[in-house]
Amino acid sequence: MKIVFMGTPDFAVPSLERLLADDHEVAAVFTQPDKPRSRMKMIPSPVKTAALAHGLTVFQPTTVRDEAVLQQVRDLHPELLVVVAYGKILPKSLLEIPTVAAINVHSSILPHYRGAAPINWAILQGDSETGVTVQHLGVELDAGDIILVKKTPIDPEEDAAELTERLAALGAEALSEAVKALASGTAERTPQGEAIEPYAAMLSREMSPIDWNKPAQTIVNQIRGLIPWPCASMELEGKRLKVYRGAVGGATTARPGTVISADKRGIAVAAGDGRSVLITQVQPEGGKRMAADAYLLGHPIKV
Repeated sequence: MKIVFMGTPDFAVPSLERLLADDHEVAAVFTQPDKPRSRMKMIPSPVKTAALAHGLTVFQPTTVRDEAVLQQVRDLHPELLVVVAYGKILPKSLLEIPTVAAINVHSSILPHYRGAAPINWAILQGDSETGVTVQHLGVELDAGDIILVKKTPIDPEEDAAELTERLAALGAEALSEAVKALASGTAERTPQGEAIEPYAAMLSREMSPIDWNKPAQTIVNQIRGLIPWPCASMELEGKRLKVYRGAVGGATTARPGTVISADKRGIAVAAGDGRSVLITQVQPEGGKRMAADAYLLGHPIKV
């Protein structure tokens, strides 16, 4: 099929590459504009880097609502518009251009977790299963009819970055199947029904500080779910640390937030449900990510 692809982050790259591997004609790739790393250097999106490596035409408009951009897409005469984490809400006038369909790969089992950060929220909520959904695009966000769903368990120790990588591969597989079904006219089309809360809102820095009054497992889910950004954080003897790894520890009667132990196993802190959280990987401000016991070598704590 002749396809216009729209995507930006690493998550979208496997889908683009799978379309090419399946011998579809990717007429052009739309991605977000390069971002400045410094005054002297602009950084392209992962999708742009991948597209140029395959010799594809790349467009980077600041908006897709201008008539000039819409005409660019019309001039490509796409049968299919494929959107994977592009980063902008698309107008109806754009979605109506492809002759077969405009579809999206969303990283949740819709109608669960509509919104910008479904992978993170699945972990934050302590879910044991997630997946990817290929859906028709409509005006309402993530509410289009479903073509197919693929599910996968969430490992209890898996963080959001690790899960994102797995779902990117699963999404590419699902997209391949969906495009084949659309091409053959056998694709299913199932209405979603009402959204299932919670809405997967964008993450913010305000979500970072750990509240030790919460249950230990909730805190561990926060640590896992906020990687790679904004990361969970804690205060330790007046210093702020990002927390990258933690696990539910043993029982304790200590007041929530109390450091119970700090040794080669890590830093154990009392939580609000009579359990502790064992912190095993941290990053001090201005420093590198390291094992908690390595941090303690330079910052010993008396317990």
